[in-house]
Amino acid sequence: MNVPFGDLTREVAEIREPLNEAVNRVIESGWFILGPEVEAFEEEFARWLGVPHVVGVASGTEAITLALKALGVGEGDEVITVANTCFPTAAGIIGCGATVRLADCDQDTLMLAPESVERAITDRTKAIVPVHLYGNCADMNQLRSLAKRHELFLVEDCAQAVGAQIFEGSAGIFGDANAFSFYPTKNLGAYGDAGCVTTASSETAEQLRSIRNYGYLQRDLSVQVGLNSRLDPMQAAILRTKLPNLAAWNQRRKSVALRYIEAFDNHGVTIPKTAEYVQNAYHLFPVLLDNREEVRSQLQERGVQALIHYPTPLHLQPALAGLGYQPGDFPNSEWACEHELSLPIFPHIEDQEVDWVIESVCQAAASVRNGEDDSR
Repeated sequence: MNVPFGDLTREVAEIREPLNEAVNRVIESGWFILGPEVEAFEEEFARWLGVPHVVGVASGTEAITLALKALGVGEGDEVITVANTCFPTAAGIIGCGATVRLADCDQDTLMLAPESVERAITDRTKAIVPVHLYGNCADMNQLRSLAKRHELFLVEDCAQAVGAQIFEGSAGIFGDANAFSFYPTKNLGAYGDAGCVTTASSETAEQLRSIRNYGYLQRDLSVQVGLNSRLDPMQAAILRTKLPNLAAWNQRRKSVALRYIEAFDNHGVTIPKTAEYVQNAYHLFPVLLDNREEVRSQLQERGVQALIHYPTPLHLQPALAGLGYQPGDFPNSEWACEHELSLPIFPHIEDQEVDWVIESVCQAAASVRNGEDDSR
């Protein structure tokens, strides 16, 4: 049996008719930049999250850039994020002109560790960008307290956490401004690049709407240097079509995750912890393995596609060598990047495919362990 890591064609098959209607609606409207379709999605997603303002932008990376710009972060400032995230988080920070400063992850949850953040703060630090990796969430209570104490802005990177809950609120409502990606594979994905920024501040929302559109206050009158980073109406229409399905799709992810968690207990497969105050959205299902490549190879032989998120931490990325970090500076992040393997988890995965993943992982883990035992 072949089990893909994801398969968007199954999603399209489920909602093909309303998708066609949405696309036709945009074509027939003749409105292809911003406009009513984008405004409608912004309002609907704001209600879904429980946040006052949503501003649609061109991508999740630019959502981070625009969020920081709208808060006044720029040249000469430092922004702290976690070392084990993917490069787009750093790219978003660099996009606003700030310098990336790194902190380590927690060894149990793999989320940004508040104590490491505190050690990283300097007199140039202006903001913290916690990343809610894998659908799990960082400790926003501690991070908000830390940000308030040091007078720093807080920008959540929610690219992988659409629908995750922290205490009684959704990820994306706790920061001063918060970035979402709607890359096609996300829990709520467009069929192209797309993103948004959320905020409780009317002033920040007004800034965001200006910055995403050349800094315009009105047509042909720029009051600041902005970008062309507008959510496409076609993508907005697709997102509107998919949003009513998101709760059910996330529940399916959770049911698959719970099967994995139960099945892998006592099989030599470590799963990152989810704090009791978090409801995980399970964008990914990461496991931590001492012999990752051997297990991955055996899974591939059995037709199970597994991916690594992410093999190289930010401080060891060649593009960020100028930051001056060295191997060993963030040991938890390095360990996570060396051991993490993501298993298939998507709303349209079939039960028999889940069975095959479980059987394959358990057999591969046992085979690797036995091989180790035989070699001693």
